[in-house]
Amino acid sequence: MVQFGKVFFWGLLISFLGSLPLGTLNVAAMQIGIQESIQYAMYFSFGSLLVEMIYVRVSLVGIDWVRKKATLMRFMEWVTLGIIIALAIGSFIAAAKADGSAKNIMLNNHMPRFFLGMLMCAINPVQIPFWFGWSAMLMTKKILQPVNAQYNSYILGIGVGTLLGNAVFIFGGKWLISKILNGDHYINWFVGFVFLITALIQFIKLIKNKDAVNKLIHPENKEQK
Repeated sequence: MVQFGKVFFWGLLISFLGSLPLGTLNVAAMQIGIQESIQYAMYFSFGSLLVEMIYVRVSLVGIDWVRKKATLMRFMEWVTLGIIIALAIGSFIAAAKADGSAKNIMLNNHMPRFFLGMLMCAINPVQIPFWFGWSAMLMTKKILQPVNAQYNSYILGIGVGTLLGNAVFIFGGKWLISKILNGDHYINWFVGFVFLITALIQFIKLIKNKDAVNKLIHPENKEQK
């Protein structure tokens, strides 16, 4: 029982800290929380963490199969880059409008936020090498054992950690906009710049072969999700 608690804690801690750097999913959750509602932002987070938990399971039991799909992974990375650029452009276009509640085109739709979270997480393959690297490290240190019960505890901790990390952005962003920026008409400019920087970083990684596919071969290179 103690071991299960330890595995749960490590999954939670790694996931929480990995969710804190600015990224596509947590910023999108923050924007939904500000421009729509906290409830919809939480739906989005639940959808994204569900897919992340599935990715973790794949990284634990099917990494050899994933490695054989390097071409597909590479394609997904370029698709992700295109979506991030579209989010950035859409945010800048929305920011230029007089109506401060305008949203970028990727979020201005009627798709249930739970499924939108699933979709945006599913096309982000960087989470597979991230979790493969950390899981390999925990197994090397005998913290995580190849036992289904421990895997379940580990994945549950990861889900809770991701939810807590997103909650920091959702509630923190709401407070920041209302108390410091005194309105939500700045949010699209802020989000646009975040997506633009994220796209630039992703592009540099792809060009320099420091992307998700490369990290599947070198899982010791761990960084934020």
